[in-house]
Amino acid sequence: MMADSGAAGTIANWITRVLGERHAILTVVLACGLLTYGGVSLFVVAFAIYPIARELFRAANIPKRLIPATIALGSFTFTMTALPGTPAIQNAIPIPYYGTNAFAAPGLGIIAAIIMFSVGWWWLNSRASKAKAAGEGYGAHNEDGEVSLDPVESAGAARDEMPFWLAIAPLVLVIGVNALFTYGIFPNIDLSYLNNEFPDLEVANQTGLWAIIIALLVSCAWLIVTCLNRWHNLQDTLNRGATGSMLPIFNTASEVGYGAVIASLAGFMIIRDTVLGIAPNNPLISEAVAMTTLAGITGSSSGGLSIALETLGSDYLQLAQQAGISPELMHRVAVIAAGGFDTLPHCGAVITLLSICRLTHRQSYLNIAMVTIAIPMLAVISIITLGTLFGSF
Repeated sequence: MMADSGAAGTIANWITRVLGERHAILTVVLACGLLTYGGVSLFVVAFAIYPIARELFRAANIPKRLIPATIALGSFTFTMTALPGTPAIQNAIPIPYYGTNAFAAPGLGIIAAIIMFSVGWWWLNSRASKAKAAGEGYGAHNEDGEVSLDPVESAGAARDEMPFWLAIAPLVLVIGVNALFTYGIFPNIDLSYLNNEFPDLEVANQTGLWAIIIALLVSCAWLIVTCLNRWHNLQDTLNRGATGSMLPIFNTASEVGYGAVIASLAGFMIIRDTVLGIAPNNPLISEAVAMTTLAGITGSSSGGLSIALETLGSDYLQLAQQAGISPELMHRVAVIAAGGFDTLPHCGAVITLLSICRLTHRQSYLNIAMVTIAIPMLAVISIITLGTLFGSF
Protein backbone atom coordinates (compact mmCIF):
# COMPACT_ATOMS: atom_id res chain seq x y z
CA MET A 1 0.00 0.00 0.00
CA MET A 2 2.89 2.36 0.74
CA ALA A 3 4.33 1.62 -2.69
CA ASP A 4 1.12 1.75 -4.73
CA SER A 5 -0.16 4.94 -3.08
CA GLY A 6 3.10 6.69 -3.95
CA ALA A 7 3.97 7.29 -0.28
CA ALA A 8 7.21 5.28 -0.43
CA GLY A 9 8.40 7.22 -3.47
CA THR A 10 7.46 10.54 -1.88
CA ILE A 11 9.54 9.80 1.22
CA ALA A 12 12.54 8.67 -0.82
CA ASN A 13 12.30 11.72 -3.09
CA TRP A 14 12.02 14.09 -0.12
CA ILE A 15 15.16 12.68 1.51
CA THR A 16 16.92 12.90 -1.85
CA ARG A 17 16.00 16.58 -2.24
CA VAL A 18 17.13 17.38 1.30
CA LEU A 19 20.48 15.57 1.18
CA GLY A 20 21.17 15.34 -2.55
CA GLU A 21 23.82 13.47 -4.48
CA ARG A 22 26.61 14.85 -2.27
CA HIS A 23 25.34 12.48 0.42
CA ALA A 24 24.19 9.67 -1.85
CA ILE A 25 25.07 6.83 0.53
CA LEU A 26 23.43 8.51 3.53
CA THR A 27 20.35 9.34 1.46
CA VAL A 28 19.80 5.72 0.44
CA VAL A 29 20.44 4.35 3.95
CA LEU A 30 18.01 6.81 5.56
CA ALA A 31 15.32 6.24 2.92
CA CYS A 32 15.53 2.45 3.38
CA GLY A 33 15.69 2.75 7.17
CA LEU A 34 12.68 5.03 7.41
CA LEU A 35 10.52 2.80 5.26
CA THR A 36 11.48 -0.49 6.92
CA TYR A 37 11.11 0.98 10.42
CA GLY A 38 7.59 1.95 9.43
CA GLY A 39 6.74 -1.63 8.52
CA VAL A 40 7.33 -1.70 4.75
CA SER A 41 8.66 -5.04 3.50
CA LEU A 42 12.39 -4.99 2.79
CA PHE A 43 11.71 -6.45 -0.67
CA VAL A 44 9.33 -3.61 -1.50
CA VAL A 45 11.93 -1.14 -0.22
CA ALA A 46 14.65 -2.66 -2.40
CA PHE A 47 12.50 -2.36 -5.52
CA ALA A 48 11.36 1.17 -4.64
CA ILE A 49 14.74 2.58 -3.62
CA TYR A 50 17.08 0.93 -6.13
CA PRO A 51 16.14 3.20 -9.08
CA ILE A 52 16.74 6.28 -6.91
CA ALA A 53 20.01 4.85 -5.58
CA ARG A 54 21.15 4.11 -9.12
CA GLU A 55 20.65 7.70 -10.26
CA LEU A 56 22.24 9.15 -7.12
CA PHE A 57 25.30 6.93 -7.34
CA ARG A 58 25.71 7.66 -11.05
CA ALA A 59 25.48 11.42 -10.44
CA ALA A 60 27.96 11.21 -7.53
CA ASN A 61 30.20 8.83 -9.54
CA ILE A 62 30.19 6.24 -6.75
CA PRO A 63 30.72 2.61 -7.86
CA LYS A 64 27.46 0.82 -8.53
CA ARG A 65 28.83 -2.26 -6.75
CA LEU A 66 28.25 -0.41 -3.43
CA ILE A 67 24.50 0.00 -3.99
CA PRO A 68 23.47 -3.46 -2.65
CA ALA A 69 25.43 -2.96 0.60
CA THR A 70 23.95 0.53 1.01
CA ILE A 71 20.38 -0.76 0.61
CA ALA A 72 21.19 -3.71 2.89
CA LEU A 73 22.50 -1.40 5.63
CA GLY A 74 19.26 0.56 5.65
CA SER A 75 16.96 -2.45 5.31
CA PHE A 76 18.57 -5.56 6.79
CA THR A 77 20.23 -4.27 9.96
CA PHE A 78 19.33 -1.65 12.58
CA THR A 79 15.65 -1.19 11.62
CA MET A 80 15.11 -4.94 11.34
CA THR A 81 16.56 -6.05 14.67
CA ALA A 82 17.66 -3.20 16.93
CA LEU A 83 15.43 -0.12 16.96
CA PRO A 84 12.73 -0.42 19.66
CA GLY A 85 9.22 -0.83 18.33
CA THR A 86 10.15 -2.03 14.87
CA PRO A 87 7.29 -4.12 13.44
CA ALA A 88 9.72 -6.41 11.58
CA ILE A 89 8.81 -10.08 11.92
CA GLN A 90 12.20 -10.76 13.53
CA ASN A 91 11.29 -8.44 16.40
CA ALA A 92 7.89 -10.10 16.82
CA ILE A 93 8.97 -13.75 16.94
CA PRO A 94 10.43 -13.76 20.51
CA ILE A 95 7.38 -12.04 22.05
CA PRO A 96 5.27 -15.12 22.89
CA TYR A 97 8.32 -17.08 24.08
CA TYR A 98 9.61 -14.41 26.48
CA GLY A 99 6.40 -12.51 27.26
CA THR A 100 7.96 -9.27 26.02
CA ASN A 101 6.93 -6.62 23.48
CA ALA A 102 8.38 -4.89 20.43
CA PHE A 103 10.06 -2.24 22.61
CA ALA A 104 12.11 -4.73 24.65
CA ALA A 105 15.38 -3.27 26.04
CA PRO A 106 14.96 0.04 24.16
CA GLY A 107 18.19 1.64 25.39
CA LEU A 108 20.35 -1.30 24.37
CA GLY A 109 18.49 -1.52 21.07
CA ILE A 110 19.23 2.13 20.31
CA ILE A 111 22.91 1.65 21.17
CA ALA A 112 23.10 -1.37 18.86
CA ALA A 113 21.34 0.61 16.12
CA ILE A 114 23.81 3.48 16.46
CA ILE A 115 26.73 1.06 16.15
CA MET A 116 25.30 -0.62 13.05
CA PHE A 117 24.33 2.65 11.38
CA SER A 118 27.42 4.71 12.17
CA VAL A 119 30.07 2.04 11.59
CA GLY A 120 28.27 0.79 8.48
CA TRP A 121 28.00 4.30 7.06
CA TRP A 122 31.68 4.91 7.81
CA TRP A 123 32.63 1.67 6.07
CA LEU A 124 30.67 2.45 2.91
CA ASN A 125 32.02 6.01 2.77
CA SER A 126 35.56 4.69 3.18
CA ARG A 127 35.02 2.25 0.29
CA ALA A 128 33.66 5.06 -1.88
CA SER A 129 36.63 7.30 -1.02
CA LYS A 130 39.08 4.49 -1.77
CA ALA A 131 37.42 3.85 -5.13
CA LYS A 132 37.56 7.56 -5.97
CA ALA A 133 41.25 7.72 -5.11
CA ALA A 134 41.85 4.73 -7.39
CA GLY A 135 39.99 6.43 -10.23
CA GLU A 136 37.02 4.08 -10.10
CA GLY A 137 33.68 5.68 -10.89
CA TYR A 138 30.13 4.40 -11.30
CA GLY A 139 31.27 2.03 -14.01
CA ALA A 140 29.81 0.85 -17.29
CA HIS A 141 26.71 -1.31 -16.82
CA ASN A 142 24.00 -2.60 -19.11
CA GLU A 143 20.87 -1.31 -17.40
CA ASP A 144 18.35 -1.86 -20.17
CA GLY A 145 15.10 -3.17 -18.79
CA GLU A 146 16.02 -2.52 -15.15
CA VAL A 147 13.54 -1.39 -12.52
CA SER A 148 12.38 2.10 -13.47
CA LEU A 149 11.96 5.13 -11.26
CA ASP A 150 8.27 4.18 -11.17
CA PRO A 151 8.43 0.53 -10.03
CA VAL A 152 4.72 0.16 -9.35
CA GLU A 153 3.46 1.44 -12.68
CA SER A 154 1.74 -1.85 -13.40
CA ALA A 155 -0.35 -1.41 -10.27
CA GLY A 156 -1.80 1.83 -11.59
CA ALA A 157 -0.51 3.99 -8.73
CA ALA A 158 -1.04 7.73 -8.98
CA ARG A 159 1.89 9.61 -10.47
CA ASP A 160 1.60 13.00 -8.74
CA GLU A 161 3.63 13.26 -5.55
CA MET A 162 1.64 13.51 -2.33
CA PRO A 163 2.59 15.90 0.51
CA PHE A 164 5.43 14.59 2.65
CA TRP A 165 3.41 14.77 5.88
CA LEU A 166 0.76 12.56 4.32
CA ALA A 167 3.36 10.05 3.15
CA ILE A 168 5.16 9.85 6.50
CA ALA A 169 2.01 9.65 8.65
CA PRO A 170 1.45 5.87 8.22
CA LEU A 171 5.01 5.14 9.35
CA VAL A 172 4.59 7.35 12.41
CA LEU A 173 1.27 5.66 13.18
CA VAL A 174 2.86 2.20 13.12
CA ILE A 175 5.31 3.11 15.89
CA GLY A 176 2.95 5.45 17.77
CA VAL A 177 -0.07 3.14 17.91
CA ASN A 178 2.19 0.21 18.81
CA ALA A 179 3.58 2.18 21.76
CA LEU A 180 0.11 3.40 22.78
CA PHE A 181 -1.30 -0.12 23.05
CA THR A 182 1.90 -1.57 24.54
CA TYR A 183 2.31 0.96 27.33
CA GLY A 184 -1.06 2.72 27.64
CA ILE A 185 -4.04 0.57 26.74
CA PHE A 186 -3.27 -3.13 27.30
CA PRO A 187 -1.62 -2.66 30.75
CA ASN A 188 -4.79 -0.89 31.95
CA ILE A 189 -7.27 -3.45 30.64
CA ASP A 190 -8.21 -6.64 32.47
CA LEU A 191 -8.06 -9.28 29.76
CA SER A 192 -8.37 -12.25 32.11
CA TYR A 193 -11.93 -12.87 30.88
CA LEU A 194 -10.43 -14.19 27.64
CA ASN A 195 -9.24 -17.27 29.51
CA ASN A 196 -12.88 -18.25 30.06
CA GLU A 197 -13.24 -18.79 26.32
CA PHE A 198 -9.63 -19.73 25.58
CA PRO A 199 -8.20 -21.56 28.61
CA ASP A 200 -4.82 -22.21 26.97
CA LEU A 201 -4.28 -18.61 25.91
CA GLU A 202 -1.39 -16.87 27.70
CA VAL A 203 -2.63 -13.30 27.36
CA ALA A 204 0.49 -11.67 28.77
CA ASN A 205 2.59 -13.34 26.08
CA GLN A 206 0.34 -12.17 23.25
CA THR A 207 -0.39 -8.48 23.85
CA GLY A 208 2.94 -7.45 22.32
CA LEU A 209 1.93 -9.16 19.06
CA TRP A 210 -1.58 -7.72 19.21
CA ALA A 211 -0.16 -4.21 19.54
CA ILE A 212 1.91 -4.65 16.36
CA ILE A 213 -1.04 -6.05 14.41
CA ILE A 214 -3.37 -3.24 15.51
CA ALA A 215 -0.75 -0.63 14.62
CA LEU A 216 -0.35 -2.04 11.11
CA LEU A 217 -4.12 -2.25 10.60
CA VAL A 218 -4.56 1.37 11.70
CA SER A 219 -1.85 2.50 9.28
CA CYS A 220 -3.44 0.53 6.43
CA ALA A 221 -6.84 2.08 7.20
CA TRP A 222 -5.24 5.54 7.27
CA LEU A 223 -3.69 4.95 3.84
CA ILE A 224 -6.97 3.77 2.34
CA VAL A 225 -8.96 6.75 3.65
CA THR A 226 -6.43 9.52 3.05
CA CYS A 227 -5.43 8.23 -0.39
CA LEU A 228 -8.91 7.47 -1.74
CA ASN A 229 -8.31 9.62 -4.80
CA ARG A 230 -4.96 7.95 -5.51
CA TRP A 231 -6.05 4.33 -5.88
CA HIS A 232 -6.57 3.24 -9.47
CA ASN A 233 -7.20 -0.33 -8.33
CA LEU A 234 -7.32 -0.66 -4.55
CA GLN A 235 -8.58 -4.23 -4.77
CA ASP A 236 -5.53 -5.24 -6.79
CA THR A 237 -3.23 -3.57 -4.24
CA LEU A 238 -4.93 -5.38 -1.34
CA ASN A 239 -4.86 -8.69 -3.20
CA ARG A 240 -1.14 -8.40 -3.96
CA GLY A 241 -0.43 -7.36 -0.38
CA ALA A 242 -2.33 -10.34 0.98
CA THR A 243 -0.64 -12.68 -1.48
CA GLY A 244 2.76 -11.26 -0.56
CA SER A 245 2.08 -11.92 3.11
CA MET A 246 1.74 -15.63 2.46
CA LEU A 247 5.49 -16.14 1.97
CA PRO A 248 6.65 -14.90 5.41
CA ILE A 249 3.61 -16.44 7.13
CA PHE A 250 4.15 -19.93 5.76
CA ASN A 251 7.94 -19.69 5.95
CA THR A 252 7.74 -18.91 9.65
CA ALA A 253 5.02 -21.50 10.27
CA SER A 254 6.99 -24.24 8.51
CA GLU A 255 10.15 -23.31 10.40
CA VAL A 256 8.35 -23.47 13.76
CA GLY A 257 6.92 -26.87 12.76
CA TYR A 258 10.37 -28.03 11.66
CA GLY A 259 11.76 -26.92 15.01
CA ALA A 260 9.08 -28.86 16.86
CA VAL A 261 9.97 -32.02 14.93
CA ILE A 262 13.68 -31.55 15.71
CA ALA A 263 12.88 -31.07 19.40
CA SER A 264 11.01 -34.36 19.47
CA LEU A 265 14.02 -36.38 18.26
CA ALA A 266 16.10 -38.30 20.79
CA GLY A 267 19.37 -36.91 19.45
CA PHE A 268 18.19 -33.36 20.04
CA MET A 269 18.99 -33.71 23.75
CA ILE A 270 22.68 -33.89 22.88
CA ILE A 271 22.45 -30.80 20.70
CA ARG A 272 20.48 -28.91 23.33
CA ASP A 273 22.91 -29.72 26.12
CA THR A 274 25.88 -28.75 23.93
CA VAL A 275 24.36 -25.39 22.96
CA LEU A 276 23.18 -24.58 26.47
CA GLY A 277 26.61 -25.55 27.78
CA ILE A 278 28.27 -22.65 25.93
CA ALA A 279 29.21 -20.06 28.58
CA PRO A 280 26.93 -21.66 31.23
CA ASN A 281 27.26 -18.64 33.52
CA ASN A 282 25.96 -16.27 30.86
CA PRO A 283 23.01 -17.54 28.78
CA LEU A 284 23.21 -14.40 26.64
CA ILE A 285 26.33 -15.74 24.95
CA SER A 286 24.84 -19.18 24.38
CA GLU A 287 21.66 -17.64 23.02
CA ALA A 288 23.55 -15.38 20.61
CA VAL A 289 25.57 -18.32 19.27
CA ALA A 290 22.47 -20.47 18.80
CA MET A 291 20.46 -17.75 17.07
CA THR A 292 23.13 -16.62 14.62
CA THR A 293 24.24 -20.19 13.82
CA LEU A 294 20.74 -21.35 12.96
CA ALA A 295 20.12 -18.13 11.03
CA GLY A 296 23.25 -18.88 9.01
CA ILE A 297 22.22 -22.47 8.34
CA THR A 298 18.73 -21.48 7.19
CA GLY A 299 19.86 -18.30 5.42
CA SER A 300 17.11 -16.47 7.26
CA SER A 301 17.04 -14.47 10.49
CA SER A 302 13.36 -15.27 11.04
CA GLY A 303 14.05 -18.93 10.29
CA GLY A 304 16.91 -19.10 12.77
CA LEU A 305 14.85 -17.36 15.45
CA SER A 306 11.80 -19.55 14.88
CA ILE A 307 13.68 -22.83 15.10
CA ALA A 308 15.91 -21.78 18.00
CA LEU A 309 13.10 -20.39 20.13
CA GLU A 310 10.73 -23.26 19.37
CA THR A 311 13.35 -25.76 20.50
CA LEU A 312 15.26 -23.79 23.16
CA GLY A 313 13.09 -20.81 24.10
CA SER A 314 11.77 -22.25 27.36
CA ASP A 315 15.26 -23.39 28.36
CA TYR A 316 16.73 -19.92 27.77
CA LEU A 317 13.90 -18.28 29.70
CA GLN A 318 14.55 -20.60 32.63
CA LEU A 319 18.31 -19.96 32.50
CA ALA A 320 17.69 -16.21 32.35
CA GLN A 321 15.45 -16.36 35.42
CA GLN A 322 18.06 -18.36 37.31
CA ALA A 323 20.80 -15.87 36.34
CA GLY A 324 18.64 -12.84 37.10
CA ILE A 325 18.65 -11.72 33.45
CA SER A 326 15.66 -9.81 32.14
CA PRO A 327 13.55 -11.47 29.40
CA GLU A 328 13.67 -8.12 27.59
CA LEU A 329 17.45 -8.39 27.35
CA MET A 330 17.17 -11.97 26.11
CA HIS A 331 14.69 -10.78 23.49
CA ARG A 332 16.94 -8.03 22.15
CA VAL A 333 20.09 -10.18 22.08
CA ALA A 334 18.22 -12.97 20.27
CA VAL A 335 16.88 -10.67 17.57
CA ILE A 336 20.13 -8.80 16.90
CA ALA A 337 22.16 -12.03 16.92
CA ALA A 338 19.78 -13.57 14.38
CA GLY A 339 20.59 -10.62 12.12
CA GLY A 340 24.23 -11.73 11.90
CA PHE A 341 24.99 -14.83 9.85
CA ASP A 342 21.56 -14.74 8.21
CA THR A 343 23.06 -12.92 5.20
CA LEU A 344 25.57 -15.57 4.20
CA PRO A 345 25.88 -15.93 0.39
CA HIS A 346 22.94 -18.38 0.12
CA CYS A 347 20.51 -15.96 1.82
CA GLY A 348 17.43 -15.39 -0.33
CA ALA A 349 17.26 -11.68 0.50
CA VAL A 350 20.87 -11.19 -0.63
CA ILE A 351 20.27 -13.09 -3.87
CA THR A 352 17.12 -11.06 -4.55
CA LEU A 353 18.87 -7.77 -3.84
CA LEU A 354 21.75 -8.60 -6.16
CA SER A 355 19.33 -9.64 -8.89
CA ILE A 356 17.45 -6.34 -8.58
CA CYS A 357 20.74 -4.46 -8.93
CA ARG A 358 22.00 -6.82 -11.66
CA LEU A 359 25.24 -7.38 -9.82
CA THR A 360 27.05 -10.54 -8.70
CA HIS A 361 28.30 -11.86 -5.38
CA ARG A 362 31.84 -11.31 -6.62
CA GLN A 363 31.17 -7.62 -7.25
CA SER A 364 29.22 -6.72 -4.12
CA TYR A 365 29.10 -9.44 -1.48
CA LEU A 366 32.17 -8.40 0.54
CA ASN A 367 30.62 -5.05 1.39
CA ILE A 368 27.22 -6.64 2.06
CA ALA A 369 28.90 -9.02 4.51
CA MET A 370 30.68 -6.17 6.29
CA VAL A 371 27.52 -4.15 6.95
CA THR A 372 25.15 -7.08 7.59
CA ILE A 373 27.39 -9.64 9.34
CA ALA A 374 30.60 -8.20 10.76
CA ILE A 375 29.20 -4.93 12.08
CA PRO A 376 25.97 -6.43 13.54
CA MET A 377 28.13 -9.02 15.33
CA LEU A 378 30.09 -6.11 16.84
CA ALA A 379 26.77 -4.69 18.00
CA VAL A 380 25.78 -8.04 19.55
CA ILE A 381 29.05 -8.25 21.48
CA SER A 382 28.57 -4.67 22.68
CA ILE A 383 25.05 -5.15 24.03
CA ILE A 384 25.89 -8.50 25.63
CA THR A 385 28.73 -6.75 27.44
CA LEU A 386 26.55 -3.80 28.46
CA GLY A 387 23.62 -6.05 29.39
CA THR A 388 25.87 -8.26 31.54
CA LEU A 389 27.31 -5.24 33.36
CA PHE A 390 24.21 -3.05 33.71
CA GLY A 391 21.21 -5.26 32.95
CA SER A 392 18.38 -4.38 30.60
CA PHE A 393 17.56 -0.75 29.91
